[in-house]
Amino acid sequence: MATAVATKLQPLGDRLVIRPLGRDEMTKSGIVLPDTAKEKPQEGEVLAAGQGRIDDNGKRIPMEVAVGNKVLFAKYSGTEFKSDGEDLLVLSERDVLAVLG
Repeated sequence: MATAVATKLQPLGDRLVIRPLGRDEMTKSGIVLPDTAKEKPQEGEVLAAGQGRIDDNGKRIPMEVAVGNKVLFAKYSGTEFKSDGEDLLVLSERDVLAVLG
């Protein structure tokens, strides 16, 4: 699925298309959480990446994040949208906090 999304979407500049990883639907004690009580995911997989931002001198700065990386991103960052029934997120590379091992 990642390749289908990546071929349909090409983020510009330093933007990324991310598939947020789902959160647990149940607490450790067995309580099922409704959608309204769940926290927004902060982890995801990079499906597509732009070419990088351009600095003040017109030089392109390459992306540090690549397609396929699992990343940790800021909680309320980016723009959510649906593509082929899948919830995705477009955000700037600046909103990525870390690449997960």
